[in-house]
Amino acid sequence: MSETQQLINNLLNHSTSYSSIELFAGAGGMALGMERAGIKHLLLNEIDKYAVETLRKNRPEWNVIHDDVAKIDFTPYRGIDILTGGFPCQAFSYAGKKRGLEDTRGTLFYEFARALKESKPKVFLAENVKGLKSHDRGRTLETMVEVFKSMGYEVLEPKVLKAIHYNVPQKRERLFIVGIKKEYDSKVTFQWPKPSNKVYTLRDALCKGELYDCDVPTSIGQVYPEKKKRVLDLVPAGGYWRDLPLEIQKEYMMKSFYLGGGKTGIARRIAWDEPSLTLTCSPAQKQTERCHPDETRPFTVREYARIQTFPDDWEFVGSMTNQYKQIGNAVPVNLAFAMGKSLVALLDKIKKVENEKL
Repeated sequence: MSETQQLINNLLNHSTSYSSIELFAGAGGMALGMERAGIKHLLLNEIDKYAVETLRKNRPEWNVIHDDVAKIDFTPYRGIDILTGGFPCQAFSYAGKKRGLEDTRGTLFYEFARALKESKPKVFLAENVKGLKSHDRGRTLETMVEVFKSMGYEVLEPKVLKAIHYNVPQKRERLFIVGIKKEYDSKVTFQWPKPSNKVYTLRDALCKGELYDCDVPTSIGQVYPEKKKRVLDLVPAGGYWRDLPLEIQKEYMMKSFYLGGGKTGIARRIAWDEPSLTLTCSPAQKQTERCHPDETRPFTVREYARIQTFPDDWEFVGSMTNQYKQIGNAVPVNLAFAMGKSLVALLDKIKKVENEKL
């Protein structure tokens, strides 16, 4: 037995917390929330070198593999407790195809499913954009679920969770898919995290209070070009392009002015007493402006991180643009923590079932 295999076996057999693999780990939003819930990461995979450096800088003890997921053999990790990952959603069609997993070959979903097949965890958690639920009239998600079922997992009804209900000051929505090995499914039940009645706002994110014990640290941040700044100077807190004088609306929106839809993210200044709109990979692009309530500027990197509920000591590596990208792509830490607690409760029930067999 190799030294690596022996180490994995020791972790699987003697860890007091639950073991996991995470794919497409990004800058660590999901991993950090899961860690807080009591889950120990045996392996994290990410292909973006700056996100990998971010993970390694903040958690040197984590086993972070910087490689194409297709090149990783997951069989040494067989028997882990949980597999997690937010595989990027690549379009694929299943019209007339009946080969299950093989029909997804070449996509990142296939690699997630392959990791599931090779590591055979007790539970898995997949997360994705809300739009996956309606993609190809629901057929894409339906086929994913069928693939998971064919691999021996009972799959709960996929659910969209709103981050604002889980101590995140942001109107972000993510789709979660939970699967349980069929041998346990009839003996345990999974409880989705209970929504909180408290809705946190931008003030809670950036100022000392319940979420953070100090005001947001200063940091680097993008700036608006002078022309855009002159326009956004006219937008009140909580407002957007429709709050501009009509002639400036037409000039700023150009052809979009005459199209339908609310386009409420354009020229948007967030108010202190509302949650932020969903953060994107860039706070200054025309379709995704996220302007500070008082100052006419985009949110800084540390402000972005707080809106995603990263701790202030979580450092991001790379250029400013790359840091925004890492944060914007992340699962909010507090949302991941809420899911993690529910998964730990599920694994506790599975452990009880296993102990009763002894």
